[in-house]
This record gives sequence, structure tokens and C-alpha cells, in this order.
Amino acid sequence: MQDTPGLVVTGASGRMGRLLVRTVLESDRARLVAALERPDHPWIGQDVGTLTGGAPAGTPVTADPVEAFARAQGVLDFTAPGATVEFARLAAQARAVHVIGTTGLTAEHLARLSAAARHAVIVRAGNMSLGVNLLTALARKVAAALDEDYDIEIIEAHHAGKVDAPSGTALMLGEAAAEGRGRALSDIAVRSRDGITGERQRGAIGFSCVRGGDIVGEHDLLFAGQGERVLLRHVATDRRVFARGALKAVLWGQDKPPGEYSMADVLGLG
Repeated sequence: MQDTPGLVVTGASGRMGRLLVRTVLESDRARLVAALERPDHPWIGQDVGTLTGGAPAGTPVTADPVEAFARAQGVLDFTAPGATVEFARLAAQARAVHVIGTTGLTAEHLARLSAAARHAVIVRAGNMSLGVNLLTALARKVAAALDEDYDIEIIEAHHAGKVDAPSGTALMLGEAAAEGRGRALSDIAVRSRDGITGERQRGAIGFSCVRGGDIVGEHDLLFAGQGERVLLRHVATDRRVFARGALKAVLWGQDKPPGEYSMADVLGLG
């Protein structure tokens, strides 16, 4: 097993962190060398295998990313924007592949990730599933084929605990649709409607967000024309699809030159 990549999971106690830990521990293609949490977290010092519902893994949870990254060839990171940009800096120093599923990143955050990617591989996606990335490729093609007589709406739904909106996946779909029409999403996105909004602007891409219960993730991409509608849809029923995608990405990145990559690159869809 020592010839398999050693991986670090950040935010190990989180919803995705736990799944990532179990996915790595159950894989014969990678090793878990560290699990990270903040210094005041009650998991610190305890065995992450037991904490995530499995057998002891011999890997205590740590709060020291520098020491952890020094022993790793890859980092799986679904945390928060501020933490992610700091992890990117440290992963770049360690020349470890950094797979990022964190959402809510601003232009400033993305600029810092680009700087880190000059020294190491970064694979970033708003969604790591195969189905969503196929949907993204379709969104680009359909938007290019249907002109602005077809209005575009993106409707997404997630669990009650999700803290950002629109979702990273919804924005990824919006970027693809805007790219298909040769536009910048920032120029045509409509993220909310309330009150007397006036008529819809031609060429706009609208977003609607639903939050409730334990919805894993649902995304509809609607092209509404006169007399017909085209609907592209993806429904996730198990978060393990994201963990499996992240593992695929970190393994794919092991022999790649430094730079920024997406799941489309990993899956050969770019």
C-alpha cells in the first residue's frame, strides 16, 4: 500500500469530510495519511476510522496541516472558502494535488487559488459527480444551439443545512450556459426576484433556490421557448457520488503538471 498516494481529508467531521474519510479508507488505490480539523474540535487526537463509523484506522485527527501535507500526495477539501485558500497555499508548498469541492468562493479567493496552481495541481469543481459534469457539457451545447428566444432558468434544491445559494453546481451550469452563448454569466445572471420586477430581460439566466429537509442535490436547467420547453435534469440521491468523484480526481492529478483543472478534464470532457 505504500506505493499508493497518501491523502489528507480536511474538515473530517463534516458531512462530506466523513464520506471522504470512509471512501479513502475503503479504497485500495489510496491511503489516508491524515484527517484535519480545527484546533478546538473535540475530535482532535481521536482515531478517525472509529469516529466515522468504521474500524480503527490508526489515523488520529490532527489540527496541523503543515505536518499532514508534508506526508501527502493529495488533499481532499470540501470546507469553507477562507480555509480552502490557506490549504491551497500549503498544498502548493508540499506539491500535493489539491481537489476542491468548496463552494461560495469569491473572485479574490479564486485569484489566490490561481496563484497556488502555479506550483501544484488544483482540481476544482462545484460538483464532483459524473452525471453533473455530463449535464454541464450538455448545458453548453444546448445553450449554443438554442438562441435567446429560449429563456434559461436554473432551479436547484438542497438540504436545509446548506449555507450558500445558488449552489456551486447551479453556478457551474450557469457558467456553461452563458459560455455556450458567448456571454459572461456575471452580466446576465438574475439571482432573485421579488415584488414588481418588470419583464424578463432577453438573454438573462435566472436562478431559483430551494432549501429543505435532507435533499442531497437536484438541478434542473430549463430552456423555455414559445410553444415548447427543453428540460435537463440531474438528481443526486447519495453523497457518495461526490466522494467517489473527488477520489477519482486526486488520483488523476498525480502525474499532471501544475495548473488549474476541472472535473471535465478529469473525465475527458474538456
